[in-house]
Amino acid sequence: MHSKEIELVMQELKVQKEVGLNQEEIRERQSAYGLNQLREPKKKSLLTRFADQFKDAMIVILMIAAGISFLVALNGEESSEFFEPMLIILIVVLNAVLGVVQESKAEKALEALKRLSAPQARVIRNGAELVIDAAQVVPGDIVMLEAGDFVPADARLIESASLKAEESALTGESVASEKDARVIVAADAPIGDRSNMIYSGTSITYGRCKAVVTGTGMSTEMGRIADLLEGAGGQSTPLQKKLAQLGRYLGFLALAICAVIFVIGLLNGMEILSIFMISVSLAVSAIPEGLPAIVTIVLSLGVQRMVKQNAIIKNLPAVETLGSASVICSDKTGTLTQNRMTLIKAYVGAEDLTEDISSSNTDKVRNLLQYAALCCDGSVIIENGTEKHIGDPTETSIVLAAMKNGMPKEELAAKFPRLAELPFDSDRKLMSVVCQMDDKKVVITKGAFDMMMPRCNYGDMEHAKAVTESMSEEALRVIAVAYKYIEEIPAECISEEIENDLHFLGLVAMIDPPREEAKEAVALCKRAGIRPIMITGDHVVTATAIAKQLGIFKDGDKAVTGAYLDELSEEALNEQVRDISVYARVSPENKIRIVRAWQKQDEIVAMTGDGVNDAPALKAADIGCAMGITGTDVAKGAADMTLTDDNFATIVEAVKEGRSIYDNIKKAVFFLLGTNIGEVFTVFFAMLLWRKSPLLSMQLLLINMVTDSLPAIAIGMEKPEDDVMDRKPKKASEGIFANGMGLQVLLMGVMFGALTLLAFFIGKGAYSSSDTELAAGRTMAFIVLSLSQVVHASNMRTHKSLFKAGVFSNKFMNLAALTSFAVTVFVVFVPPVANVFGLAHLTLGQYLIAFGLVLVPLPVMELVKALKLSRF
Repeated sequence: MHSKEIELVMQELKVQKEVGLNQEEIRERQSAYGLNQLREPKKKSLLTRFADQFKDAMIVILMIAAGISFLVALNGEESSEFFEPMLIILIVVLNAVLGVVQESKAEKALEALKRLSAPQARVIRNGAELVIDAAQVVPGDIVMLEAGDFVPADARLIESASLKAEESALTGESVASEKDARVIVAADAPIGDRSNMIYSGTSITYGRCKAVVTGTGMSTEMGRIADLLEGAGGQSTPLQKKLAQLGRYLGFLALAICAVIFVIGLLNGMEILSIFMISVSLAVSAIPEGLPAIVTIVLSLGVQRMVKQNAIIKNLPAVETLGSASVICSDKTGTLTQNRMTLIKAYVGAEDLTEDISSSNTDKVRNLLQYAALCCDGSVIIENGTEKHIGDPTETSIVLAAMKNGMPKEELAAKFPRLAELPFDSDRKLMSVVCQMDDKKVVITKGAFDMMMPRCNYGDMEHAKAVTESMSEEALRVIAVAYKYIEEIPAECISEEIENDLHFLGLVAMIDPPREEAKEAVALCKRAGIRPIMITGDHVVTATAIAKQLGIFKDGDKAVTGAYLDELSEEALNEQVRDISVYARVSPENKIRIVRAWQKQDEIVAMTGDGVNDAPALKAADIGCAMGITGTDVAKGAADMTLTDDNFATIVEAVKEGRSIYDNIKKAVFFLLGTNIGEVFTVFFAMLLWRKSPLLSMQLLLINMVTDSLPAIAIGMEKPEDDVMDRKPKKASEGIFANGMGLQVLLMGVMFGALTLLAFFIGKGAYSSSDTELAAGRTMAFIVLSLSQVVHASNMRTHKSLFKAGVFSNKFMNLAALTSFAVTVFVVFVPPVANVFGLAHLTLGQYLIAFGLVLVPLPVMELVKALKLSRF
């Protein structure tokens, strides 16, 4: 529509600009095109979301274990044997419920953040002007818009007067775009250059217009970008991938061990049922039943902490992904910058004076600001201590600078009343007013320097040109100000009469400044080994200047445009991507290519942004972070995390929290695997040596559910290590057992197995009766395995000495240890309970030996840490 004459557009839409649509036409078009809303993805039912929780490999293995346990219980004589499979099922269901509850909470929080970008629209229908819900707008509707209005749908301009639209949410440009109904634009012109069109989700900052709606709902540019989301599939998080891999390993391990035990049992003439029960014991010992619940609980608690830090997590594992992020691709406008033009410099021609804007500028600069503010239509008001900018951002930046110097616009307008004006237009790129200043009539003109220069007959314009060029190189938007005195106001205020023979007064320069907290956040990201990348729809010079101020762009880096990217093949982009720090004038498709190019470099990519144009890349990235205040609905829906304070610095806290959560989960996983390997080692080698299992399946399950799981949850609640943000991020391809951690976990299991087998051997050798000595051996083995794990859990809290970190500094570990000890004592020393679990009363000496063996992991791990043999 932008490349056609307006008359042809009106004919195609079958509408007259003075009359608009009638009721019958409206009904037909609503039936044909539907409501003016973006299509929302179909939500999963509660049952479907609950079922999704059971797709994890670890959960499947647990269900198989429960099934095996249930089959064994059916062949048993005691009803208590059903307790084992029921307990496993309870853990699995609890894990699923926690996941669904957390996802539901996050979804509701996001829905509460949603705001309609254009709730109402002013239209002409049946020859009358009406205000209707924006959702009711149809193609062919005639809309009326003025400064401050949101654009309800894509529309072709019919009439316009000094029109400007703020399109940063769509194009990424912080400066308002000039619009003109008279212009015919090339068919292949990018969105930012279609000056005869206005777009859904943007807003009018200056002037007024009448336009005919050309597209609604999913047929708008916003809808087209939303459609791209369907092709930008979501990614599995690193934690999900690693735990899925771990689940497969454990499954193969359990099957292999069971097969070996069956063979050994058959060769030794054991009963099939007896072999089957021992195999189940080994399967239970090989699988950490509490792992899925522990991971979910740790993630859920981390998510709750992040809500307090102004970050809403949409999916539980997303915070861990951000903690593993090695590249953050960030939009510039509103994310790294304040999304508000700010006057920062002034140049007074007559004095050759350049001065930074402050609240106490010199008289010469104050005079320049006074003249510039008088030639502005924009205004700034203070409501409840908060600045509210009304009108064009360029003008409001001038008005605010004057206000800070004690010259509010209202007082200036009252003191020096405006007598006439010549509005800004995109051809002249100038605006002029005539004000009564004391007993003189003064013409004040402001606008682009290149248009002002030939109209000024007084002042050193060549030097002013050099100053303008110097400021422009710093990515500043420069406005020239000039004046002249007149005797009488012309009968007709036209440019030829007013805007000539001017005295050059000076220049004012502005920029959308970086957020102060963003500078600190970028510095901390670099310290943490994270590469920040700027991706913006703004001009390359402006983007590069901001990137340098923030520390994103350094010597040797490249800054490229979307047009340059369009010429690059995928292979060429993959080769150059590490050298490029700034991408300017990019399209949504470009952003997705950039994100995927980094992902091909084996990097975990986070994308931050607030505009509609960020949404596809937010979805394609490993984790997307949308802004909650300025963010569009499309961006929030595509993102994994929403920052409720729109603060880039919040991302740093999210990274820290994510790294801490990942560290704690990894520690918990290593702890659980070490204990389970110890259990497998114990049962397997006892079978080889004595053809007896030193631990029954019920005893193993109790250990896994209580003395394993509770301390593991406490490990997940450990506070962040001091150096968590001084480490390089982990590679996406790095396995969970990288850097020798697999061997360390194996050795940890060997330690538990050796201590338990020693206890079993000592216990069973104390009595002559085989049944009695077996029960005694199992009792000592149970005490040593269960409580040595509790002791070792404290070792796993930190890679530093436990005594330096504080033995009792984790209150959750204190509670877990106390609970585990109480449960163990209850099971061992209460006769009816002990009988159910197959335990026997021991001698004092045996208890002392057992409790002595329990403490062995503490000095062993302190020695390992002192020698720096392990870092987990």
